[in-house]
Amino acid sequence: EKYERLRKEHEASRKEKKLITLEAARRNCFRTEVPSPAPLIGGVVNSGPVKVKQLVDFIDWTFFFFSWRISGRFPEIFDDPVRGPEARKLYDDSLGMIERIISEDLLEIQALSGIFPAERHGDDIKIYTGGKEKSAWFRFLRNQEVKEEGKPNYCLSDFIAEKDDHAGAFVVTVKIREDLPDDFSGDDYKKIMLHILADRFAEAAAEWLHREIRVSHWGYAPDENLPASELFKVKYRGIRPAPGYPACPDHIGKKVIFDVLNATETIGVTLTESYAMVPVSSVSGYVFAAPGSVYFNVGTIGRDQLEDYARRCSITVEEAAKWLAPNLWN
Repeated sequence: EKYERLRKEHEASRKEKKLITLEAARRNCFRTEVPSPAPLIGGVVNSGPVKVKQLVDFIDWTFFFFSWRISGRFPEIFDDPVRGPEARKLYDDSLGMIERIISEDLLEIQALSGIFPAERHGDDIKIYTGGKEKSAWFRFLRNQEVKEEGKPNYCLSDFIAEKDDHAGAFVVTVKIREDLPDDFSGDDYKKIMLHILADRFAEAAAEWLHREIRVSHWGYAPDENLPASELFKVKYRGIRPAPGYPACPDHIGKKVIFDVLNATETIGVTLTESYAMVPVSSVSGYVFAAPGSVYFNVGTIGRDQLEDYARRCSITVEEAAKWLAPNLWN
C-alpha cells in the first residue's frame, strides 16, 4: 500500500510538469555575448602527479561522512549528541590514514586539463584542438520546462559566445597502490577507509585543478584567494559540470573529453562500455568561465529534443533514449 501510494504520487508529479517545445526553449535561452579572455596557457596541461599534501585542504568532509551514511555538515556534525562521537572517531581515523597515504605513497593522483578556442553553434560547442583544421564537438541538452518570466531555459552552450571564445575540459584520477601493506589484508575497515578517501581526494583534485585553471592556466581570476569553505559554495566565477550530472546528464560526453585530452594514454584512466571511469575514483568534466555560467538541471526533455539530440550526436533515437531514460517524458 505504501509503495502504491508512492508510485501514484510520483506519476502525478511527472504529469504536473509542463514542457515547452525545443524551439521555444531555444528562443528563451541565456546569451553570452562577450567572450571570456584568452587563456594564459592554452591547449592541454598535465598537472600531475599531484601531491596528496596539496589536496588535504580541498577535502569536503561533509561528503566524507555522507559516504559512511552519517548525514550532517562538517564540523557541526561533531556536536550532534547521537552521531557526533562516531563522526569524531571516523575523522580521527581518516587523519591517521591520510598520514599513512602520504608517508607510504598509497595513492597516485593525476590531473589533466585543457583550454581550447570555442564557438557556440546552437546547443553545441565546437572546440578547436589543433588550429582550425582539428576540431571536436561538445553536445548538450536544454531545459524544456515552463519557466517564470525572465528565467531562461538553460543549456551549457549558452555560456559560450558565438565566436572567439574558449572552453575547457579536465580529468582527474586517483589510483590505489596495488601492493598494499600487509596489515590491510583481511581488514575491511582499513580498505573501506582507503577507498572512501580515494574518492574524496578525486573530488579534492577536481576542486584544486579548477582553481589552478582559474588562477594560472586560464588566468581570468589571478587574485582569487578563497578559503575551502567558500570554494565548496561555488563563490568563484565559472563552473565545472560533469557528464552524468543534472546540467549534462548524458555520460557519452566523457568520450569526447577523453579524446581531446588524450586521457587514457597520458594518465591511464579509461572508460568502460557504459562510460564508467576506471579507476573508479576519477572525475571528469567541462570548464566554463563566463560570468553568467551557473549550475542547473536539464530535467525532463520532450520527444522533439530527443530526436534532435540523436541527430546531432549521429546515433539512433533508440540509443539516445537508452542513455537519457531518466530524462524522458513518459
